[in-house]
Amino acid sequence: MDSSVATQNHETSRKFHSEQTLVDVEDIISELHEITLGHILCFLPTMEAIHTCVLSRRWIEVWKSITSLQFNDSSLCSGKKMQQEQFVHFVNRVLLHLVDSSIQSFSLCLTCYHYDVSQVSAWISTILEKGVHKLRIQYADKVVLSSHSLFNCSSLVHLVLQMRCTLSVPIFASLPNLQNLSISGIKLVSESSTYSEDIILSFPVLKVFEARGCEWSTMQNISIQAPLLETFSIAIWNSQSNETCKSSIKIFGPHLTDFSYEGDLEQDIILLKPSSIRSASVVIVIDEDKKNRMEKLGFQAHMLLRQIHEVERLKLLFYKVIMHAKDIFANLPVFGRLTYLQLNEVTGEALLNILHNSPNLNTLVLLNGVCDLNKDILTSASVPHCFMSSLKVFQFKGFNVHDHELCLVKFVMAYAAILERIAISTAFWLRYSDIDLEKVKEQILSFPKCSSVAMIEFSDVNGS
Repeated sequence: MDSSVATQNHETSRKFHSEQTLVDVEDIISELHEITLGHILCFLPTMEAIHTCVLSRRWIEVWKSITSLQFNDSSLCSGKKMQQEQFVHFVNRVLLHLVDSSIQSFSLCLTCYHYDVSQVSAWISTILEKGVHKLRIQYADKVVLSSHSLFNCSSLVHLVLQMRCTLSVPIFASLPNLQNLSISGIKLVSESSTYSEDIILSFPVLKVFEARGCEWSTMQNISIQAPLLETFSIAIWNSQSNETCKSSIKIFGPHLTDFSYEGDLEQDIILLKPSSIRSASVVIVIDEDKKNRMEKLGFQAHMLLRQIHEVERLKLLFYKVIMHAKDIFANLPVFGRLTYLQLNEVTGEALLNILHNSPNLNTLVLLNGVCDLNKDILTSASVPHCFMSSLKVFQFKGFNVHDHELCLVKFVMAYAAILERIAISTAFWLRYSDIDLEKVKEQILSFPKCSSVAMIEFSDVNGS
């Protein structure tokens, strides 16, 4: 009997202490300062964070201290997508009752409905006035973005704008704390009525700059001053516009290491301090109705390549270009540091030119085969220096089994002295042809090899 009572008392005591521990934990959380609780709620989706107001009286006002907001009109509320009116009311209510004057992070993704321009613009202005650090806006419709509000928001550290809007830029604009900038769909125009001065965009601590599908001023030079810039990526197509482009985009980035350009080169790209660039990607696409400017294109492409001749890795892709602007690879600079090269739509003559100017090339990747290769050129051509000293990997993707492509493979195998690997991936259409690929493989394997250690790999487009 005493043992039973002792056991019961022990269980009662253990249960009491367990409940007391839970109570203590709850008390500790409840006693935290609202700012701390608001920070904790930042790790929840905004909708769920606000729903914590039903937990107790203590939590009714806590959500008003959150500093990270995420609004997405495709999000579910009680298992259902909110109607447009509900969503607008929700965003307005949250922005109206926020206590903290400083917002760390704000994300607005609008993909389901069309909104009143003034409504979306008001949301953005409100957040900019609260000293936001990270701002992300995604919206397909037109928006009015106040340049005054944007360029006076010195707190911005991370800015992503994916929307259609016209931004009037002053002659000199600065965002002193911005470290990461990504914009798309933005049309940049000058506030000035004269075009005698460059538009200067100053970003003292910017490290990453990305711009896709933006419309840049076609009459005025734009200068981007970013002394700490490490990555610059721009995709720009002016061919959709009927305006004559007379401007340039100048980039001052003495610490720039990664450079990427995609477009039609109607605007000059001027790299003021290009020697630090180690990796570059240049993709040039020209519409069929722009063939009349191929001569100018060749000159512009040539000048761009001269600016990045000290890169170590280069991806150089041309679409609808190389057959009309063959002089791009004439009189090339020496790419003395280049170890990796990827090419697309290249002629045999152009390929040899760039190989002769890449003495330290280690890896060569050809996409979609080669075009316009005269067999006599390979017969009489001198062997590139990299074949004897550095070329170890040759990847031939989109191999079409044309005679001139077989001659190129034979040329590489015959003269690449330290080659370690040849990877040949056949073109997609060959799986539907009557070409006996096994015989093609046997033919390639029968080619004499200068390197005794070179391994030859064959695969189709799926890698099998």
